[in-house]
Amino acid sequence: MLKFSRANAPDRAAAASGMQQIALARGTAAAAQRSRLPTFVATAATVALLYFARDVFLPLAIAILLTFALAPLVSKLRRVGCPRSVAVVGTVTIAFLFLFAFSGVVAMQVSEVAQNLPTYQYNIVEKVRSLKETGSESQILDRLGRVMERINIEISRPEPELRASPEAEPERKPVLVEIFSPQRPVETLKNIINPLLGPLATTGLVLVVVIFMLFEREDLRDRFIRLVGYGDLHRTTEALQDAGARVGRYLLMQLVVNITYGIPLAIGLSLLGIPNAVLWGMLAILLRFVPYIGPVIAAALPLFLAFAAAPGWSLLIWTAALFIVLELLSNNVVEPWLYGSRTGLSPLAIIVSAIFWAWLWGPVGLVLSTPLTVCLVVLGRHVPQFEFLEILLGNEPVLDPKERLYQRLLAGDPDEATDNAEDMLEEKYLVEFYDTVAIPALLLAERDRARGALTSAQAAQIAQSANTLIANLEEIAGEEEGEEETSTEDQESDGDGEMDEYDLPTGDGKSVLCVGGRGDLDDVAASMLAQTLWIQGADAAQAGHEVLKAGNIKGLKLEGRNAVVLSVLDQDFMRHAKFTVRRLKRMAPAARIGIVLWQENGRPGATERDQLIESMQADFVVFGMGDAVREALSDASPRPLKLAHPKIAPGYAMRRSKRVERS
Repeated sequence: MLKFSRANAPDRAAAASGMQQIALARGTAAAAQRSRLPTFVATAATVALLYFARDVFLPLAIAILLTFALAPLVSKLRRVGCPRSVAVVGTVTIAFLFLFAFSGVVAMQVSEVAQNLPTYQYNIVEKVRSLKETGSESQILDRLGRVMERINIEISRPEPELRASPEAEPERKPVLVEIFSPQRPVETLKNIINPLLGPLATTGLVLVVVIFMLFEREDLRDRFIRLVGYGDLHRTTEALQDAGARVGRYLLMQLVVNITYGIPLAIGLSLLGIPNAVLWGMLAILLRFVPYIGPVIAAALPLFLAFAAAPGWSLLIWTAALFIVLELLSNNVVEPWLYGSRTGLSPLAIIVSAIFWAWLWGPVGLVLSTPLTVCLVVLGRHVPQFEFLEILLGNEPVLDPKERLYQRLLAGDPDEATDNAEDMLEEKYLVEFYDTVAIPALLLAERDRARGALTSAQAAQIAQSANTLIANLEEIAGEEEGEEETSTEDQESDGDGEMDEYDLPTGDGKSVLCVGGRGDLDDVAASMLAQTLWIQGADAAQAGHEVLKAGNIKGLKLEGRNAVVLSVLDQDFMRHAKFTVRRLKRMAPAARIGIVLWQENGRPGATERDQLIESMQADFVVFGMGDAVREALSDASPRPLKLAHPKIAPGYAMRRSKRVERS
């Protein structure tokens, strides 16, 4: 019974530690859930507050964004030597005069368009009639018209009445009478002024708030830092600078882009003969602040006028061509040139934010959607509680390339993994991709396997997908093999060039065997190394880890090999690697036997590496792709194998000598 209890003591300890780990994991998950809950509640409360108090927050949001846009101009005037009051009042006055003038011109142009619309009625009727005649040849419009007529007859048909007396009198309907009374001058003035009070009051409030924010900009910044981030001045200051730079740059550059679009549009529409061309150019400048939807709306009205103003179709075609040419120039020439218009938002986030802010604050929210969402992304970037905003709305990748590759291999999707690899290979060589992306992805898989999070079936699927990826990259490897010869000749001619990490020696006349150390993932890493050696011109082959077993290693063909490289992802294999190295050295004494212990970060130094080489009796131990290729293609001679001498038991020699004397 005592032996049984002692034997079960480690099991009980392991079980207790396992229960502690489970309890700790549950506690961590519960704490994480509790920590997320206040954030979501605060977010929902904020959205509700913004919706129900939009009459208060909308002018403040406009004022803040205008402050961001005008602050750089005020700062430049201050640096020139203008007093603060002159710089602030002058900048705000010029900006609002421009806005008032813009609004006045738009209002006059809209009233003129409304007055001229009846004159276009004849052209519209004639074009609709021509379309109908064209469609009547195929009898489509006629059939649709007959169907609609029948539906209208059925809807307007009265229901049968079940009455005893068929001569019942119809019900008399009352006649509507409207009484008109002459209005007094005061009432007429009220009817004119009342609709204007709201916009004028909002404009005045925005004007006052912008002026005071520009006057007290430094004081407001200090108060915000003291309120929000006094304990972390660096992060708060960086957040404020990032928000100001992003929003101000976006508003300024977007205004420049829109002006370079609207002015040529107005000139082109005027030359084509479109009425009120100035209006459509100014509306294009304003509506292009609305992402994706704004340019469509800006083009719809001029196209309708081109349809209505002229009897033919040529004006409509030329107008559409003008919009297409301007869109192509703006999107492919002007915006890339003015790179500052980039906001850091993903395209989907821009669309979703436009829908959200339009629902929250109407058309004005639609115009302000992009700069407001930029502020949210900056908040998520610098405040840990709102990090999910940057993840959802930002355009930066949320997964590292190695994590993305590992996720695709784990999902069994080598095709997308190949597409992503080809995109990266446009800027880097295959050896660099393997060393910085593919091998780290395999290390992630190995860590998951070691801690039990990855089953053997999943590991086999990852290995199969990775082998498919390697096979898909064979064509790129062949292209790089041809490039390697040219680059080698260039390096020989340019002897003064600095040595890059991935400037590798040629492998002409070398024969190398790459063997997986312990599992399928090691075999994949060995295949990547073999393909890299093949690019360098070596006769490279790959063998699976199964050949290292006691019954199979004797059948390994090592004749003519210059080097044999063991590929190892699992550090525990190093305990047994010494015996494998000895066997390989006995079988191929003329070959250099080395180990690649793949590591991404924290690679050991020269001293520790030399100790590993000495303990393993290997010719080399390396930790990355570049060093592995250099050592495998090295001309150095292999180290001789040191045979281990068995220890003699004490007294064994004396007893043996006595037996010899007796005999």
